[in-house]
Amino acid sequence: MDAIELLTQQHREVDELFEKFEKLGEGSTEKMMDLFARIADNLAAHATIEEKIFYPSVYVGPTADKLQEAVEEHLSVKRVIADLLDLEPSDVQFKAKMKVLQELVEHHVEEEEKDLFKSVKKLMTKDELALMGEQLEVMFSELIQTEPRMQVPRETDEAAPLA
Repeated sequence: MDAIELLTQQHREVDELFEKFEKLGEGSTEKMMDLFARIADNLAAHATIEEKIFYPSVYVGPTADKLQEAVEEHLSVKRVIADLLDLEPSDVQFKAKMKVLQELVEHHVEEEEKDLFKSVKKLMTKDELALMGEQLEVMFSELIQTEPRMQVPRETDEAAPLA
């Protein structure tokens, strides 16, 4: 699977997890926590493979500005995940923060899929995208087994504070 197909598939998987979360009723705090963990792990691992492999590989010409914005969007997503890690599903803010997280992710996905991925397809050959897809898949498979959401607070602490 090429890099863009893999990243797009991961976007769909997170969308489905958010849909499951929205359908949960009150009183299902264990299921809420489980779905949050799955969403946060998927987002953390996805952001890492984009930041470590995908973005550096396509940081040229017209994509550079788009990538700067994408990294900032990742940081916003990570800050909300870090907040959620400090909350319980029973907290009043939990569902609201999950909705904000979903909206941030939806915006980011839309921009990547409508703009960035189209630019990348013009920059790279099918073979290059296929090779990168393999690299992304290997790293994601390794990361997803390590509860990557637990690294998010450290990553947001290391980033410049919001002014």
